[in-house]
Amino acid sequence: MNAVDRTRTAMAWLSSAAPEPAACRWEWERHPLGVALLPAGRIWDVLILPGTLGHPTFDVLTRVLDRPGPVLAAHLDSRIGFFVPPGTAGRWLGTGVRAAGHGSWIVVPHPGRTAGGVRWLLPPDGSGVLTDPAVLELAMHEAAAVVGRLRED
Repeated sequence: MNAVDRTRTAMAWLSSAAPEPAACRWEWERHPLGVALLPAGRIWDVLILPGTLGHPTFDVLTRVLDRPGPVLAAHLDSRIGFFVPPGTAGRWLGTGVRAAGHGSWIVVPHPGRTAGGVRWLLPPDGSGVLTDPAVLELAMHEAAAVVGRLRED
């Protein structure tokens, strides 16, 4: 599959979370900011970590998994959002981790672009792959240990 087809497939998957998928795709294509506001909790939840923990967690995930779920970075990479299965937000307990699930909305850029201060660290591929929350939690623990050791040095 070429890059255009991957982007098109990713757009279809992401926009399927929207109440009006066609309006979502229109926002991405024609709105100057190139972002859409999508509801969490339907096809995915998002766990949002501070960048100081999110980046090392992303590094661990990409080492241990062939394909983690999509990952967003926002606000100059000060926040990193990991797409996880729906329902995860309602069960997640973690200090400093924000959980966006049912009733929450996420600013999502076009899958092939950076827009409005939000960018993809790992864009969706359209397959629906999401990060397993248990694997994410283990990656967070490993990343926290690394960050702790770096602070001690």
